[in-house]
Amino acid sequence: MATAVVIGATGGIGGALVEELVRRGAHDRILALSRHPMAPAAAGIVSARLDLKDEASIAAAAAQVEEADLVIVATGILQTGDLRPERSYRALDAETMLESLRINLVGPALVAKHFLPRLPRTRRSVFAALSARVGSISDNRLGGWHSYRASKAALNMTLANLAIELARERPQAICVGLHPGTVDTGLSAPFQRGLASGQLFTPAYSALCLLDVIARLSPDDSGHVMAWDGSRIAP
Repeated sequence: MATAVVIGATGGIGGALVEELVRRGAHDRILALSRHPMAPAAAGIVSARLDLKDEASIAAAAAQVEEADLVIVATGILQTGDLRPERSYRALDAETMLESLRINLVGPALVAKHFLPRLPRTRRSVFAALSARVGSISDNRLGGWHSYRASKAALNMTLANLAIELARERPQAICVGLHPGTVDTGLSAPFQRGLASGQLFTPAYSALCLLDVIARLSPDDSGHVMAWDGSRIAP
């Protein structure tokens, strides 16, 4: 039974990924995981709880999977409550930085800890986590957004580490970061002003592009961050 897992299934991109996976029909079972589980909208979807801040919930969700050939961590935080992207070093705040790291780095890393052992040993599989172009150190020309940039850069390094380790025990497994583009979700809503025509994607279009990218990945791509159009993003 082919199984796909989507973490963050009630988010804009996560929900669209679930819908696109259903449309493609390549998986018999889609495990849709989120902090507040969704009501299954189609046959083959199994909904369950996973809270990135609660490792026990991550372990319990992974225990529901015997084997998965696709695991996507479709989560991330840019702002919430008092957390805002910093325009200057003068706005740096310890709790803001720690919260960004908890959600953007630690959560996906713990998902990998519990779900990588569920990838098959003898055939192709993919573990992917949503990253961002702003996590590229060499591509940084504007500065600012310190916590978000740093957390995504740290995620990218963690994925590179995981890819090296994964290759030793599952040589056909692929571990990547995915940049979904600027997507019309709550995360990007406050920052959409001034975008040129065509630069803002619907969640459905981003999900379609990301799954197309995943379908074309090879083991040579493992450890890299791939953009929605299939190009590699420089570290």
